[in-house]
Amino acid sequence: MEKRDIIIIGSGPAGLTAAIYSARAGYKPLVIEGIPSGGQLMTTTEIENFPGFPEGITGPDLIGNMKKQAERFGTDFLSKDATAVDLQTYPFKIQAEEISYQARSIIIATGAQAKYLDIPSVEKFRGRGVSACATCDGFFFRDSIIYVIGGGDTAAEEALFLTKFGKEVHLIHRRDELRAEKYMQQKIFDNPKIHIFWNSVVEEIKGSEAGVEKILLKDVKTGELTEKDADGVFMGIGHSPATKIFENQLKLDDNGYIVCNRGAKTSVKGVFAAGDVREPLFRQAIVAAGTGCQAAIEADNYLQKA
Repeated sequence: MEKRDIIIIGSGPAGLTAAIYSARAGYKPLVIEGIPSGGQLMTTTEIENFPGFPEGITGPDLIGNMKKQAERFGTDFLSKDATAVDLQTYPFKIQAEEISYQARSIIIATGAQAKYLDIPSVEKFRGRGVSACATCDGFFFRDSIIYVIGGGDTAAEEALFLTKFGKEVHLIHRRDELRAEKYMQQKIFDNPKIHIFWNSVVEEIKGSEAGVEKILLKDVKTGELTEKDADGVFMGIGHSPATKIFENQLKLDDNGYIVCNRGAKTSVKGVFAAGDVREPLFRQAIVAAGTGCQAAIEADNYLQKA
């Protein structure tokens, strides 16, 4: 069983920044990337608020640059999922599919995954008109009628991107005002292709073997049901932290996010967390990168004293 000083689980901006700093500190970190690799930025077309890129940069390009930088300093990458961990023994044990490792310290940067509405018809049409990734699937909805569910930044970004393809884009929000940042809200209001259904929720998605054909909306104030033609339905309702393999081993909050004390330290000494897996509030690439740096520095301090 191969033993490493630092193993990083996750390959988004948090994990890759941790890898850069760990490698520059003299370690030879291993990044267990996860499938698919790169985190949520791999489905982001353009990033305009990451410092150092005045003209903007695509998510895949930013992740690609960060990975090259980490490799330059000696980081190793494994394109597999981490499937199990044992944090009760030391060195810690990590299972990456069929490969086993030991680690003197672990940095968890597994991020969060998109949520889907918990109604049977959503699962029925998942991949056949229901999606949570506009940049992945928007191309398939050219000249289509598209619905986006949610009112935060995620929903706003999805809706704006989908206007490149759909002939109509409808935003469904259960409240009477959006939660997205003001800049994003204004872009939504200024786009003639986007129509908002306020105070509305999805009751059912209807269709055939070919895919989505109708969407049934309910007005939460009046209870009125309205059926509309639809070709695609995109989820923009938030994310769930990827922490299942850490349950009962680390302290998690009520929503499953890793609880950190004094920086990146988790409830287990030698285990650190970075990015969206521990931070449900900000969800920004620059914040994830910053916590990745923090986790790497704290892992270094821990290893020097261990």
